[in-house]
Amino acid sequence: MLAYRITSFDAPPVLEEIASPSPAPHEVKIRIRACGLNFADLLLQKGTYQDTPTPPFTPGLEAAGEVTECGSAVTGLTPGDRVAVFGGQGGLAQEGVFNVTRVVTIPDSMSFEDAASLQIAYGTSHVALDHCARLQPGETLLVTGAAGGVGLTAVEIGKLMGARVIAHARGAGKLAVAQAAGADHLIDAEDDLRSVVKSLGGADVVYDAIGGDVWTAAFRSTNPGGRLLPIGFASGEVPQIPANHLLVKNLTVIGFYIGGYMKSHPEVIQHSLKTLMEWHGTGRISPHISHVLPLERVEEGMELLRSRASTGKVVITP
Repeated sequence: MLAYRITSFDAPPVLEEIASPSPAPHEVKIRIRACGLNFADLLLQKGTYQDTPTPPFTPGLEAAGEVTECGSAVTGLTPGDRVAVFGGQGGLAQEGVFNVTRVVTIPDSMSFEDAASLQIAYGTSHVALDHCARLQPGETLLVTGAAGGVGLTAVEIGKLMGARVIAHARGAGKLAVAQAAGADHLIDAEDDLRSVVKSLGGADVVYDAIGGDVWTAAFRSTNPGGRLLPIGFASGEVPQIPANHLLVKNLTVIGFYIGGYMKSHPEVIQHSLKTLMEWHGTGRISPHISHVLPLERVEEGMELLRSRASTGKVVITP
């Protein structure tokens, strides 16, 4: 089968033929129809992601397809079932084997592309805003990187939860995408984030995927008693948090990493995914996919993430 492989952190990934895998007793084999790209896939190439395997390996955190074979200990799934999988790796290939605990069935009404875009981006935003930050109706939510893969879902879910949403992104095109997802107020990355947010009454919850100076400005525009979620550091700079400011303004910074919840609190992820599936089925959420590319063009997809040229999700279809 064809797979996109990281053979060394010092060499570029390669597209190559490797042996088709066989499932272990608690695994299922999946014919992969779609794989959603995430910023973490870029970090995996450099070996800087928190859950980076030892090379060689196949990246691709989330995928969707059809079950083709079940391990001897697997129950509840049969060949032909349509499924999504949050495997953490292995999605950028024509086939893959995954532990059955990472696999969920998807309804016939859901496309493979949507299923491969739902788990990480929507799961991250839903668990972060609902379970962690306890976002309330009427509160003000600031989302930075609001047109990106996770940022756009935060705008959409925040609006569904009844918040007033301020979207921060670069350029009119990306801001228009955030506005279409439900944003009430728009801030261009060229503007003074702190002063604009303060003029709008400040933020009660901050969902930041950028880090660096953007985090600092967002932090300083948060209302007393506010909650901040450092979701990622697309700027490349991990900010330092002044504890004295937390004390004075009674702020709470909440660390959240969805992969960690998969290991320590899988029931939270399962509950979230059930909610998201229901929302998708009733048309309340709809993944925004800006690019769908074949496996042969996966490097082009990676460059779209690297240059921040995409909006929403980039999906590879092996």
